[in-house]
Amino acid sequence: MNSTWLTKVVANVLLVSGLAFSQATLAGATFDWQLPNWVPEPVVPADNPMSAEKVELGRHLFYDIRLSSDGSMSCATCHVQALGFTDGRTTSPGVTGELATRNAMALGNVAYLPVLTWMNPQLTSLEIQALIPLFGEHPVEMGMAGRENELWSRLKSDQTYVGLFTAAFPEEATQGEEQLYSLSTLTKAIAAFQRTLLSFNSPYDRYKYGNDPTAISDSAKRGETLFFGHKMECYHCHGGLNFTDSVVHKRMPFPELGFHNTGLYNENEQGAYPSENPGIVEFTGEPRDQGKFRTPSLRNVAVTGPYMHDGSVDTLEDVIRSHYAVKGRGATTRGKPNPLRSELIIGFTIDDGELNDLIAFLQALTDEQFLTDDRFSNPWP
Repeated sequence: MNSTWLTKVVANVLLVSGLAFSQATLAGATFDWQLPNWVPEPVVPADNPMSAEKVELGRHLFYDIRLSSDGSMSCATCHVQALGFTDGRTTSPGVTGELATRNAMALGNVAYLPVLTWMNPQLTSLEIQALIPLFGEHPVEMGMAGRENELWSRLKSDQTYVGLFTAAFPEEATQGEEQLYSLSTLTKAIAAFQRTLLSFNSPYDRYKYGNDPTAISDSAKRGETLFFGHKMECYHCHGGLNFTDSVVHKRMPFPELGFHNTGLYNENEQGAYPSENPGIVEFTGEPRDQGKFRTPSLRNVAVTGPYMHDGSVDTLEDVIRSHYAVKGRGATTRGKPNPLRSELIIGFTIDDGELNDLIAFLQALTDEQFLTDDRFSNPWP
């Protein structure tokens, strides 16, 4: 994207909103998160406390195709509820047809993620992240760069939004349209809605935390043993309440961050990844960070394929058998494993029965209620 232009946009949002995502506090303590008692509340930025009105505005914006230059796509185009808020594509096209370089990430429990993209450890704020699909130019996604006035005209002309913005931001409403309809209010509302995309009612949750021994199959129970065992080492990177080692919540003194090289590529037998997706080395400059990407959550993983940062693995069977079991797929394409891969990627043998059991366990992480909940669905007729 045009880094100079986007830097100015980000600076403007920071100036207007006072965002200090490194000092996030427990704002909105009275908001009803509708969480089970075993789940801690998310952390919320101090300047964007939660409210039902703000969430409802954010839901309308999330599904509104008027947020794209040609009215062809919304946030939900690449984040489909039935697919765990992914889109089922390898990579997603923007309004110009240009493809993104990375797979659309699932938004379930995004409120618990301390970093928000595959390979940018600096992007920690949902409010800031919303600017990238809206205004980014490399690649172009929704294509609104330089068209802010047009965006505000579209929104202000709809009486639905007049009521929604006023209810969500009553203080800004008293300060005039320029404050009420701004990048600050727009991104705060979208972020507030995204923080409510909570998924903690899978069959495995009911089995593990609801004391229902019948909630998952015997096969899934055997798969649980494999998942949390030392033979496959899955749980080291995919543990915790969100099945990822990147997590932050109200009860934690500081975030935990997980970026790993799983050996998916080994372009030159020295650990290189494709230049368009080199990993967090692009930001850190540290050679050892080649190929490191953020650990995704495995919640709803059965419906969020294709997999990996570039969507290059089609099925869970391929993820297990053709990638992790062989010390990383790069080992099969280059003859030896990626030397920079995580020390946890050691390979393993797995028979058909074990494979079926492990997949049964992963399927038990699918929260059908989350995938159909009206609170997260398209509000537009």
